[in-house]
Amino acid sequence: MLNFDEQRYIRIQSGATATAEQIHAAIQVGLLAGAENLFFLGTGGAAILMQPTLQLLQRRSTFPVFEDSSAELVLAGSRHLGPRSIVVIPSLSGTTAESVEALAFCKARGATVLALVGHGGTPLAEQADHAIVNFAEDDTSCESFYLQSLFVALSILEHRGEGPDRAATVAELDRLPELLVGLKRDFEPEADAFARALAATPYHIVTAAGSAWPQAFYYGMCILEEMQWIRTRPVHASDFFHGTLELVEPGVSVVLLKGEDEHRPLAERVERFARQYTDRLLVLDAARFALPGLSPEVRALVSPILLAAALERVSAHLEVLTDHPLTTRRYYKRVAY
Repeated sequence: MLNFDEQRYIRIQSGATATAEQIHAAIQVGLLAGAENLFFLGTGGAAILMQPTLQLLQRRSTFPVFEDSSAELVLAGSRHLGPRSIVVIPSLSGTTAESVEALAFCKARGATVLALVGHGGTPLAEQADHAIVNFAEDDTSCESFYLQSLFVALSILEHRGEGPDRAATVAELDRLPELLVGLKRDFEPEADAFARALAATPYHIVTAAGSAWPQAFYYGMCILEEMQWIRTRPVHASDFFHGTLELVEPGVSVVLLKGEDEHRPLAERVERFARQYTDRLLVLDAARFALPGLSPEVRALVSPILLAAALERVSAHLEVLTDHPLTTRRYYKRVAY
C-alpha cells in the first residue's frame, strides 16, 4: 500500500483498544461518586470525532450528555457544568490552546476531567484528573479517538443497565486493528481512483447521516480544506434537500458517505437524487467492507471508523496527485491568530 506502515498502524489502533478498561475505570469513578451528566468538549477535528458517541448516548441512554465548543463554553459557561459533571476533552497534541483553557475552566467549577491525548507530558495529560494517552498522528487519530470515545459510552451504558453488553463488545473491538488493515488493503485499488476524482474538481459537496456524518464533516474540513486546500461544503443528509440540492448539476461533485446505522435511508435518498442530476457522485459505503467476526450490532457502531480507515488511503493517494503533502499549511500553527 502507498506510504503505509501496517505494523505502525496496528500498534496505534491496538493501543486504542487497550485503553478500554482504563477508560471504564475512570468513568466508573465519576459515576460512583455521583456524576449527573457528561460533557464532550473539544476543538476542531478532535471535537467532531466525539459526535458518534454523543449520538449513541443521546439515543440509547437517559443519562444527560452535552456537547460544546471549548472556546464557547469558556465564554458563556453552562448551568449544567459543575462538581457532578464528567468532562471528556480530546486533543491529539495535548496542547490545543482552547482545550487547555477549557480544562482549567471546568476544573475551577469542580468537574472531573478525562483527557484523551496522543502525547504524554503535555498540559492536558498532566492537568486532567484522568489522562488516557495513546500515541497517534494525523493519519491514525480518527480511529483512535472514535474507539476511545466509544469506550466512554459503553461504560456509561453498562453502569445504567442500558446495554449493549460492554465486555462482549470490547472483545469484538479487539479484533478491529487487524481487520482495518485488511479493509485498507482491499480498498487500495479504489482509493487511487477516488483520489483522482477529488483532485479533478476544486469544490465538493460532502454529505452523510447518522454516525457517518461526523466523518463527512471531519474529512471535508480537516483533510480536504486544511490539508489539501480544496473547497468543500459539508452538509448533513437530512439538510441536503433544504438548500444544498439547488447547487447540484452536471459537473458538481457530491461525495456521499454511507454508514450502517438506522440513519442509512437518509444517505440513500441523497444518492438517488444525485445520480439523476450530476455525473460526479462519489459513494463510500461502510457496508461494502468484509469484517469477519464482527456482529451486525458492532458493525453499526464502527461505521465511522471504517470510513475513516478507507479515507486515509484516499488521502495518501491525493497528496501525491496534488503534489501537496498533508503536512503543508499556510496558517495553522504557523502564524498568530
